[in-house]
Amino acid sequence: MKVYVFGNRDAPEDAVAIEVAEGLEGAVDGVSFVFVASNEDVPFADERRVIVLDVVHGIREVALISGDDIDRFAPPPRTTVHDFDLAFQLKYLKKIGRLGEVYVVGIPQEGEVDYLRVMSILRKLVAQDMQGS
Repeated sequence: MKVYVFGNRDAPEDAVAIEVAEGLEGAVDGVSFVFVASNEDVPFADERRVIVLDVVHGIREVALISGDDIDRFAPPPRTTVHDFDLAFQLKYLKKIGRLGEVYVVGIPQEGEVDYLRVMSILRKLVAQDMQGS
């Protein structure tokens, strides 16, 4: 199962998901991380099921976000046309019918990351993937 990892190494508050993925590389059977460069278009348009690992502003602990909850993502401030983030792209792809089922493993922007919780969520998603649900 591919897990698409978003972030920006140049912005410490946005690099946490990258660090988490690098720390978990090889730790969860059936998971391979795909690192998506900043401001790159999402590589998963039209995929049936998408798993994303990204920093989510405003959460205090690792969380699994799915379905209509994605619509509640607040857009970040934009200063240029290049500042459209993952939430914008997900909402746009959903609106035009090019987004399948999406799960975001949300990492808090601040504080300690619960790696065991991330691993538990990924194992659950792998099991669901294997069952075809």
